[in-house]
Amino acid sequence: MEILQVVLQVVLGVTSLLLTFLILLHKGRGGGLSDMFGGGMGSNLGSSGVAERNLNRFTVVLGLIWFSSIVALGLITKFSTGA
Repeated sequence: MEILQVVLQVVLGVTSLLLTFLILLHKGRGGGLSDMFGGGMGSNLGSSGVAERNLNRFTVVLGLIWFSSIVALGLITKFSTGA
């Protein structure tokens, strides 16, 4: 159980960092950090619907992995201290 707990903690740390980065890459309504990476230049020409949808999908999948690892860590902690 301790190995699984360490693996889940590592997954949680990595997904937390990746989620922060991906959320900052999303196109903002009023500008922001997404403009710093080229999102604000030629918004009519440069905004690809496919790229934005893929970014959204990847962010949602990563968010689900992040949430699942939190729930799994909580369950492991709850049931390991009670035994």
